[in-house]
Amino acid sequence: MVQNRRVDLFYHGYEEKALERPFGRLQSRLHLTARTAYRGLRHKQLYTGFYTAFRNLRLGLEKLGMDVHTNDFAHARRNPTQPIGIAGFPEVYDLVKLPNPAVFGPGYVPRPAELDAMTTGQNIRIFTQPSEWYCQIWRDKLGKRVQPMFVPIMLDEWPDLSKAPKSHDVVIYDKLRWHREEMVPRILQRVQDHLRQRGLSSVVLRYGDHHIGHFRTSLKGGRAMIFLCEHETQGLAYQEAMASGIPIFAWNEGNLIDPVEKRLAPEGLFAPSVPYFDDRCGTTFTENDIEASFDRFWASLAAFDPRSYVAEELNSERSARAYLDLLDQAGRA
Repeated sequence: MVQNRRVDLFYHGYEEKALERPFGRLQSRLHLTARTAYRGLRHKQLYTGFYTAFRNLRLGLEKLGMDVHTNDFAHARRNPTQPIGIAGFPEVYDLVKLPNPAVFGPGYVPRPAELDAMTTGQNIRIFTQPSEWYCQIWRDKLGKRVQPMFVPIMLDEWPDLSKAPKSHDVVIYDKLRWHREEMVPRILQRVQDHLRQRGLSSVVLRYGDHHIGHFRTSLKGGRAMIFLCEHETQGLAYQEAMASGIPIFAWNEGNLIDPVEKRLAPEGLFAPSVPYFDDRCGTTFTENDIEASFDRFWASLAAFDPRSYVAEELNSERSARAYLDLLDQAGRA
């Protein structure tokens, strides 16, 4: 790795557009500014998950001293052997067709049956997914060409809130996505019933229905987070809570529910809801032991140190160095 090394990234999504035409990059930046201002005024989520991941990756590379450029088609075409990064939504495969050896991600990786057709005209040598368990769905098709690449959590954007004055005991993060009519009573309402029996107060945040400001306020006022999700490729929300010093009590059955991915996955694949986690972060539970597990978690609350885990395992420098290593691998392949 060379300090001040140039890194070229290409992203296409709702926030930034990959436009290979005169003034395309300027138009993309103006679009980002206008969209962010519009959504901010209406208290909507500013960024999609893919763009948050891309933004954090770019910031991490810049913090490491890299000279990062986004959607500079002219430079890439003048330097066809320089490895590049490609990221974003499915349309990026049609819009970024360059000869450069490439690392793809963060973004949409086509299903194995669609992958060859969608990536025609590109030189993608490595595809990334946010965690190792999710890579295994593509491993049969891609082998070592699919690699785990986590999204960094920017600690300076998530200050330690563990000592802030508390207005409620628990933040419940509801990301139950499948069979909600069945699972809400079985998991969410059962958790809420137990909290009430314990005399503990809670705030419920439904995935996709809250603004970032409400999320931050809820974290600041809470002592812990209960994270309810069938499975996660990374799970930025629970990791941002951990960065804020908030311990996690996570439902973690390990069952892959997504019907398409379930057909593609190797037999016996464990699909975690908290793929980046250790004893510092909190505890996990299954449906069979909700109440007893929570009581043990609550009794141990003061012993957890989730922010130290994020600082060590999910920091921007570690992410940037891993990404540069993947670019180097793509260049050698």
